[in-house]
Amino acid sequence: MRWIFLGGLLAAAAALGQSGAMSQPPATDPPARAPIIIAHRGASGERPEHTLAAYDLAIRQGADFIEPDLVLTKDGVFVARHENDITGTTDVAAHPEFAARKVTKVIDGESHTGWFTEDFTLAELKTLRARERLPQLRPGNAAYDGQFEVPTLAEIIALAKRRTAETGRIIGIYPETKHPSYFASIGLPMEEKLAAELKAAGWDSAAAPVFIQSFEVNNLKKLKSLTGVRLIQLMDASGGPADQAVASYAEMATPAGLRAVARYAWGIGPNKAMIWRGTGPVSPLVAEAHRAGLGVHPWTFRAENAFLPAIFQRGRAPADRGRLAEEITVYLDAGVDGFFTDFPALGVATRNARR
Repeated sequence: MRWIFLGGLLAAAAALGQSGAMSQPPATDPPARAPIIIAHRGASGERPEHTLAAYDLAIRQGADFIEPDLVLTKDGVFVARHENDITGTTDVAAHPEFAARKVTKVIDGESHTGWFTEDFTLAELKTLRARERLPQLRPGNAAYDGQFEVPTLAEIIALAKRRTAETGRIIGIYPETKHPSYFASIGLPMEEKLAAELKAAGWDSAAAPVFIQSFEVNNLKKLKSLTGVRLIQLMDASGGPADQAVASYAEMATPAGLRAVARYAWGIGPNKAMIWRGTGPVSPLVAEAHRAGLGVHPWTFRAENAFLPAIFQRGRAPADRGRLAEEITVYLDAGVDGFFTDFPALGVATRNARR
């Protein structure tokens, strides 16, 4: 493994200060064919995730793509939430008119008790306001609780297009279909609706500034028959797809498994631990994926100690921010084609410093 932590890394850290300047725009343009920066749920380290405010901040910080997790409302509208369970990401519990809708459901084999998007119309969801999902780690974000609506996919597309026109650089979207098998089981299949909405936006080819990602397999295969936009097979460090199309993500990550993925997807989005576990050498996954003709976009790079390998932590508290630029550099050295981060300003600066 190549450990190049000086030069570009130090320039990135100096440009940002790593502790307080993450909201500043990038100082330099990205190099040609540079790895893309995917704003994970927007600039979610600095604003409540999946809000137009988080997405717009990410764009101002230089992100190439903004990432909405997509779930459906009762009336079949795509909205951006981390899960269809909105108990922790909205103020729904404070709305007595919706108290009776609290239920327990089994989704992808796990039991959840709370409030769910599929039990609300879009008009009803628009009466709710977003809340920070990780207030203990991100108290600064919690200060924005109650200020922002739950956005629709249409609103996110409009934001990306408007900011593309204003900035003169292409801002893409990187939607994830959340629990597609579950939604299909309750009469709300995602694939045709998503392909149609993207096509209406003028995005239906591999040249479009769009990637669609999923942890499941069959809905990506269905999407391949419906749209030409690039598809990303997500992989976790354990377990397997909820649709059980493949026994495990570990099997999917073998050379044979990667060749199978390449028949329906443009690339893979692995848990970053599948490439490097914070110690020892990097795995061969990036090289093997490239040999199979696949791009590689690992997730998720976060600045808090709670999410960093021990060698990059700084301070003692889980919420303290460590040396994220150094972690990102390991993966850039490994040859990734892009990465997901909650802190796009830092991601952009670290990448751009490597010109």
